[in-house]
Amino acid sequence: MSVLSPTDKDAIREAYSAITDARGLIPRWGQRQMIAEVANTLALLSPSIDTPDALGSPIAVIEAGTGTGKTIAYVIPALVMARVLNKRLVIATATVALQEQLVHKDLPDIKAGSGLDFNFVLAKGRRRYLCLSQLDRIMARESGGGQTMGLYPDEVTPALARDALESYGLMLDALGRGDWDGDRDNWSAPINDADWFPVTADQGQCTGRRCPNIRNCSFYRARDGLQEADVVVTNHDLVLSDLALGGGAILPAPEDSIYIFDEGHHLPDKALNHFASFCRLPSTLSWLGESRKALAKGSPLLSTLPGLSAVLEPLPALFDDLHLRVQQIAEQAALLMAAAGDFEEQLRFEGGVVPSELQQAASSLAGQWARLSGRLVTLEAGIDDALEDESFASVRDELEAWQMLVGGMLVRAEGVLSLWKDFSADGAEESPPRARWLRRRADDEELAIDFHCSHILAADILNEQLWERAAGVILTSATMTALGSFDRFRARSGVPEDGRYKIVTSPFDYAKATLHVPAMSSEPSDAPAHTEELIDLLPELLNAKEGSLVLFSSRRQMNDVYDGLPREWRDRILRQDDYSKQEILRRHRETIDGGEGAVIFGLASFAEGVDLPGNYCQHVVIAKLPFAVPDNPVDAALAEWLEAQGRNAFMEISVPDAALKLVQASGRLLRTETDTGRVTLLDRRVLTRRYGRAILESLPPFRRELST
Repeated sequence: MSVLSPTDKDAIREAYSAITDARGLIPRWGQRQMIAEVANTLALLSPSIDTPDALGSPIAVIEAGTGTGKTIAYVIPALVMARVLNKRLVIATATVALQEQLVHKDLPDIKAGSGLDFNFVLAKGRRRYLCLSQLDRIMARESGGGQTMGLYPDEVTPALARDALESYGLMLDALGRGDWDGDRDNWSAPINDADWFPVTADQGQCTGRRCPNIRNCSFYRARDGLQEADVVVTNHDLVLSDLALGGGAILPAPEDSIYIFDEGHHLPDKALNHFASFCRLPSTLSWLGESRKALAKGSPLLSTLPGLSAVLEPLPALFDDLHLRVQQIAEQAALLMAAAGDFEEQLRFEGGVVPSELQQAASSLAGQWARLSGRLVTLEAGIDDALEDESFASVRDELEAWQMLVGGMLVRAEGVLSLWKDFSADGAEESPPRARWLRRRADDEELAIDFHCSHILAADILNEQLWERAAGVILTSATMTALGSFDRFRARSGVPEDGRYKIVTSPFDYAKATLHVPAMSSEPSDAPAHTEELIDLLPELLNAKEGSLVLFSSRRQMNDVYDGLPREWRDRILRQDDYSKQEILRRHRETIDGGEGAVIFGLASFAEGVDLPGNYCQHVVIAKLPFAVPDNPVDAALAEWLEAQGRNAFMEISVPDAALKLVQASGRLLRTETDTGRVTLLDRRVLTRRYGRAILESLPPFRRELST
C-alpha cells in the first residue's frame, strides 16, 4: 500500500530519471522496487497521515541482491523524503571502503546527475582527529614538565621514541601552515597506533568548548560541519556510540534523523560488541597504581580548590583497597579456571549464573568502584568550576591538564564499574540471560585473566536505543535473510514485526555460473581426512590460468592444505596472513592483469566485501559449510538458552547462519552482469543431511552439478 503523495512521487521519479539518464544507466526493476519500498516506509512519517500506527513502523528491512544498485535506490527517495519531513539523513556502513565510495564517488555522482541539491559530510569518531591539548601535554612532558597518563593502562608507556616526536613536530608545522586538517586519514605519511593514540582524546578526556585550543580543534571543526549537512555518512559504531551518549552528542539527534544502515546485517553483532562490558585484570591493577601516583602528584594543587581536599583525602586508601580486591578476585578467577582444566583458555558460566563467591566479590567491587566513580565526578566538577574562576587564572594550564586526566580516569572507572555490576547481577533472573565468561590471556602474568559480559541478543538494546527513538530506519544488504526468511535477523535485532520486509532479487543471470559439489569420500567432521582430500582435489579443480578464490573456515586447515600442495601451486597462492588484505588483492589483480593465473587462500574476511569482477575471480572454492566456531561464548550462551526452552539451537541458529555465510561466500563470484564462472563446495553435507538441502535451496539459482 502506497501512502506517498503525488508530489513526492513525482519528485522521486524525476530525480531517478535524471540520474539514470545522466549516467547512461538502464532503469532496473529491482532498483525501482527498492525505491518504492524506501519511499513508502518513510512516508509513514508524514504528518498528513491520521493513523500512522495502523500502517506499521517507519522501519524497513530490504534484502537487495548484488547488482541492484542499492545506493541510488535508497539515497534518492530518502533525500526527497528527508527534505519533505525536515529530517536529516544518516547513512551508516560497516566498512571504511563503502564509506569512502559513498563520499568520493556515489554521492557526488548522485548530486551531479539527479538534480537534487544537497550537501554531505563524512563523520568520524574523536580518535580519528588530533587533539592539540594532548599534544601540548606530551611535548611539555618530553621537555621536562607536565603530567600525563593514558586513559587505558595499555597506554601507560615509556618516553616516546624520537621518530614519534619528530612526527608530532611535523604535524604541528602542517597545521600551522594550513596544509593538514588534523584528520589521521588525511596525514601524508603512515603513522602507527602506538604513536597516534596518545595525541587523541575521547569523550571523557575532552574538555569541550572550554579547551584553549577549541578554535583550532579538528574534531569540533568537523562536528560543526555536521550541523549544516543534509547527509551524514558514518559507520555503525559511531551511530551506536552516539546513541549510548544519549543521541545528538556527535550526530544529529535520533528523533530528527532518518538512518540508513548499509551492510545492515552487521548491526546486531555491532550492537552486542558495543554494549558489552569487560575488565582486563592485570592492566586494571596497573591503572590503579598509576592513578594513585598521579593524583598524589596533583594533590598539592587540587586540594587548594574549593571542597576538593575532602574528596582527595580518602582516595589513596580507596585505590589501595581496590587494588587488593582486584587481586583477590583475580585469584578466585584463576582457581575457577584451574578447576575447569589446565588447558582451558576460557570459562563460560552456564546460564550466565556466576558462582556465589565470585558474585559476592564482584558486588563488593562494584560498590567500591561506584565510590571511586562518584569521587572522580566530584573532582572533575570541582576542576571545571575552578576553570571558571578568575582567581585560579595563574594555574589554568595545569588545571586544564588535570581536567583531561581526571576525565579519562572517570571513563575508565565507569567502564570497569559496568563490568562488576554485570557480574554481581543474578543471572538466574534474566531472560534471556547474559553471557558471562573468563578468558585467560596469553601473557606471562599468573593472573592475566579478563572478565567479560555480553547480551546474547541485540533486540533489547536496539529497541531501546534505536527502534523507539529514530524518526525512520532503513536496513539493507545483499544478505538480510537466512534460508529465505527474515526470522533470524528479526530475532537478533528486535526489528518490530510491523516493519516492512522486502526481498529484491538480483538482476544477474545466475544460469551463467555453475555450483559444483564433487564426489568426495571424506566429511569435514573428520578434519585430517578432509584436509588430505582437499590437497588431492585442488590441483584438479583449479585452473592455473584463472583467478580463483579458495575460502576456508579454519586457519589451521588453510595452512595445512597450503603446506601439502606441490611447490608449483604454492608459488601461485596468496595466503591470508602472509600479507595484508589490501596487499593480497593488489598483487592478485596485478598478476591477473599480467595475463597469468592467481589463487587467493582466505578466511571469513575474504568471504564478504571482496570485489573481484570479471577475470579477477572465475572460480570460488568453499572448503566446507561455514558453521560458527563452537567456542564463541555469546553463541554458546544463546544456544544453551534456546535448548533450555526445548528449542533446537542448531536448526534455529547454526543452520540459518551457515546458510547466510554460504550465500555471502558464493556472492564473491558474480560481481557484474557479464561475469561467469563456477562455485565449488567441498562439503557433501548439503546433499547428505536434511538441513543441507535447506541450505542448498537458499543459494542463488546457479546451474548445478551435484555428484552423487
